[in-house]
Amino acid sequence: MIEDVEPVITFQNVSKRFVFSKERPRSVWHTLLSSFSRHQDEERDLWAVRDVSFTVEPGQCFGIVGRNGSGKSTALKLIARILRPSDGRIIVRGRVSALLELGAGFHPDLSGRENIYLNASLLGLDEATTDARFDDIVAFSELGEYIEMPVKHYSSGMYMRLGFSVAIHMQPDILIVDEILAVGDQAFQTKCLDAILQMRQNGVTIIMVSHNLNVMRTLCTHMLWLDKGRMRALGPVEDVAAEYQAYAYEQEAPASSTAVAATPGSTGVDITAVRFLDAQGEANHVFLTGEPMTIEMQYVAHRPVENPEFGLAIFRQDGVHVNGPNTKLAGLDLGRLHGPGVVRYHIERLPLLPARYEVTTAVHDGQTHFCYAYHQRAYTFRVVPGGADEMDGLIAMPATWTYATEKQMAPPQLTDATAPVVTAVEIERV
Repeated sequence: MIEDVEPVITFQNVSKRFVFSKERPRSVWHTLLSSFSRHQDEERDLWAVRDVSFTVEPGQCFGIVGRNGSGKSTALKLIARILRPSDGRIIVRGRVSALLELGAGFHPDLSGRENIYLNASLLGLDEATTDARFDDIVAFSELGEYIEMPVKHYSSGMYMRLGFSVAIHMQPDILIVDEILAVGDQAFQTKCLDAILQMRQNGVTIIMVSHNLNVMRTLCTHMLWLDKGRMRALGPVEDVAAEYQAYAYEQEAPASSTAVAATPGSTGVDITAVRFLDAQGEANHVFLTGEPMTIEMQYVAHRPVENPEFGLAIFRQDGVHVNGPNTKLAGLDLGRLHGPGVVRYHIERLPLLPARYEVTTAVHDGQTHFCYAYHQRAYTFRVVPGGADEMDGLIAMPATWTYATEKQMAPPQLTDATAPVVTAVEIERV
């Protein structure tokens, strides 16, 4: 009979309240003024977390998402026992190593070496154990000789390197990581993510907060969505991430799909409007992965222009350049343009995964490359969940999965007794 494994973290109707009181008068004069004031600041409560309940199983990677001020960091500090709940009950089983803020737990006047031993002692490790792990901590942090420098002279990236290295080398049962991974260079961020994946494989329970949903999808198995301190959704990471993304898209008003050239008529060709069309030819700004989409550029050629080059560039919201097609690369000869017209870029199956995208449009002279019109990231559209099974990365690849057993993969082995006899005539016919 298999015994039930107890959760390592349990929140039971947990609430955390911060009380803000009005400022006390500093003199008799201030007392008189406040007594006649119509707007007196009364005590008010801020519920950073309100009636939150969830459990985290051993070895789980559990993510918490939400907008700024939703209570994510407060929840982490409650788990780390930095804060005590105002109401409810919290149960945490195991040693906790937390990386919540830059320099948290560091003494600015102590060197990196001394802070390593200080942090280790706070986690209950003796000097011999810290000695055994010291070289690995320094090697991972890549600080080298700077380990002997007082940490008050460290940059934010150096703080993050040392703090993360100490946290993961303390061999915790539970690792708590806040948005701090956004600090530092890309190479070290990748190194940190690899370390977290390795810890997850080793059975360490990980609780993390990040605004990067791609990272959360990669690392986490379950997710909690907090909104103004209250639970909005809880469950498998893909379900909660898709719901959170859809909500975030709804909160942002759609950007205008029309822009006018700065000085109409002065450059030869102006882009007067840009629209995103759905399968029915209707203007839209929200699409599903896999749906048809057409980018329509309306123009006016104020004088005869010979075979101009229309182009566009699509960027994801984080600045990643997706592609940059144009009519010249497509081999499209527009001939001589004069007057109003329309150029359309048809996408049969939109491969982009959920995100917000920005579009740059431009018109150039086909021979001299003189720029008639250039609208940099002036138009936006969104791709929302629901159009593809693949929900991670940049694009949905048109591909299929197949499988074969070991016997199916290996070619049949023929014995001498069963091997067919091939004659010269049969060989010629083959």
